[in-house]
Amino acid sequence: MALNLFSQFESPMLFGIPLMALALVLPWALYPKATVRWLSNRLLTLQGWFMNRVTNQIFATISLGGHKWAALLTSLMLFLITLNMLGLLPYTFTPTTQLSMNIAFAVPLWLATVIIGMENNPTHALGHLLPEGTPTPLIPVLIVIETISLFIRPFALGVRLTANLTAGHLLIHLISTATLVLTPLMPPVAILVTIVLLMLTLLEIAVAMIQAYVFVLLLSLYLQENV
Repeated sequence: MALNLFSQFESPMLFGIPLMALALVLPWALYPKATVRWLSNRLLTLQGWFMNRVTNQIFATISLGGHKWAALLTSLMLFLITLNMLGLLPYTFTPTTQLSMNIAFAVPLWLATVIIGMENNPTHALGHLLPEGTPTPLIPVLIVIETISLFIRPFALGVRLTANLTAGHLLIHLISTATLVLTPLMPPVAILVTIVLLMLTLLEIAVAMIQAYVFVLLLSLYLQENV
């Protein structure tokens, strides 16, 4: 019986127990903990340098009120990068291909930025719904359009992350299947397809890191509008 192509995105089960919780907890166990020593090892130094650079890059244009989110957003990006990268290993599962999980990340954080904007400066937050200089007949239409675009933001975040990772995994699966089929029939073509598969794998590694960064960067832009 042939398996469905999308069966690789189903949540794995072991003895009837879903392993989603284990997949979500595993990334935090892989990172080394900071020590109280004056000098740390190379891995801790590289990890600290990476987190500092990412935090500075994301929060360079955000006012001081939004810097409270630095630890949260940096941890979220590391978490998403680790989940995406672990999902590229054989016989593993990528939780970030589940739209429900990505929406569960996006909606509360987006809603928190909206609530912060309404509490701190409601006039400025509501001003985004109507661009300055809008002709009077277009005001009701633009308010409706901007309101819809505001509520679409978290779903766009989740769908973007899900679609990019799902498409990459499907391409890798299809090309690897073609490689196995072509190897006994046309070895020269199989070699070319293998090279394409290796290049696609490198591209998917880059996509796994970039999509996590884009997810957090867009959240930081929503935060910048409301602080």
